[in-house]
Amino acid sequence: MRGQILVIEDDKILNRLIVQHLALIGFEVFSAPNWKAAGEYFSQYEPKLVIMDVQLPDANGVDLLNKLALEVPVIVLTAFGSVRDAVQAIKAGASEYLVKPITLDELELMVERTLANADLRLAHQFCRERLQSKSDHFMVGDSSALRKVQKLIDAVSPNDISVLIQGESGVGKELVAQAIHECSPRSKRNFIAVDCCTLQEKLFESEVFGHERGAFTDAKQQKKGLIEGAEGGTLFLDEIGEIEPAIQAKLLRVLETGKFRRLGGTKDLQANVRIVAATNRDLEEMSKSGEFRADLYYRLAGFVINVPPLRKRRDDIRALTDHFIQNHNFSRRINTHITKSAMQILIAYHWPGNIRELKNVVERAIILAGSARKIRKEHLSLCASQLNSDPDLSLSFDAQPTLRDIKKKYLGMLLERYSGHRLQIAEILGISERSVYRMVEKYGFKQEQLFDDGAGKLDQGSC
Repeated sequence: MRGQILVIEDDKILNRLIVQHLALIGFEVFSAPNWKAAGEYFSQYEPKLVIMDVQLPDANGVDLLNKLALEVPVIVLTAFGSVRDAVQAIKAGASEYLVKPITLDELELMVERTLANADLRLAHQFCRERLQSKSDHFMVGDSSALRKVQKLIDAVSPNDISVLIQGESGVGKELVAQAIHECSPRSKRNFIAVDCCTLQEKLFESEVFGHERGAFTDAKQQKKGLIEGAEGGTLFLDEIGEIEPAIQAKLLRVLETGKFRRLGGTKDLQANVRIVAATNRDLEEMSKSGEFRADLYYRLAGFVINVPPLRKRRDDIRALTDHFIQNHNFSRRINTHITKSAMQILIAYHWPGNIRELKNVVERAIILAGSARKIRKEHLSLCASQLNSDPDLSLSFDAQPTLRDIKKKYLGMLLERYSGHRLQIAEILGISERSVYRMVEKYGFKQEQLFDDGAGKLDQGSC
């Protein structure tokens, strides 16, 4: 099937003709005689295209277009001579209009053209956002925590100092490494990533440093290693805390002298490469316990960037979710959205697997949503134990608190958890954004702690 089309037309004969013709050319077609029936369809599905009469028995099509056309392309049908209705419909957001009586060939041509234009707009939006993401160091989001990381990237990129990126699994450490490379003078040369977890000692040495012919049984010819492959560029060592002690010593030599030897070689080679390493372990503690060479740690930790877990940058979850959905939409030429209730669940979740887990959850939800093209809370596959289990929001007091104490502490935790994102805080508290400002002032917090994300809502009350 080529996708779903909804036909809203009260003329039974015309409705049937349109449905039959579009079904013959490969579309899955649903029909509704009025807006009420169309609303029942929209509650479960999201079509690729809507064909609707401008004058419905229970609604004015022009009045509905302002909102509907923002979500899906619309072709309106209007009576002969009703040019005014057609002009109003186009101004309200309709993609095309047809004057009755229509011809099925003309309708088919218009459907194909409208869908092609929708695909072009989707492609343009996708490309624009990808270009924007490149200019923003590939990082999606605008939380205060992420902005701190981006400032560190900007600061260290022009310098050739080694960088150690620390953070939990799945937070995007490799993206940070790529951003450092892209913003550095080495950006025109290779960026090569090595997963240290997957390479045993001999294999690591052969892959990273290369080997000479006859260095081991299967070494039938000379092989250049990844250090040489990254000549003039950046070598990214992911999960460096997993490498063997013997390799640690050889890597230290590269950092100290800028020289290395291939496995089985006798000649020193120059290493013109920047080392960026990453780990989800505490290398400092490992160096104290002897699990990791202290001298190598201090060499690697010339400049440290700590990437926060997703639960510490919750106001990026919406942007990340939209990013994953848009990527899927572009690749599949579809238009999937997420409901407000589903998004709230994603924002409240603890995310032990961080961005990697979010990406997997969103992609699975898109599949489960199917032709409905709308992700609902029942499509989310989340660990029940991690729902609403964030210890950061557990209230504790040394003495019996007053109601003011409870409100102040809760507000303070929300400000920290959501990085001062006033819209999200307002939604959680069930008050207006302006009321959040008054609460911040009332309980002695700084107005600068709030992230301004647009105009406030009308007051609904304050705490």
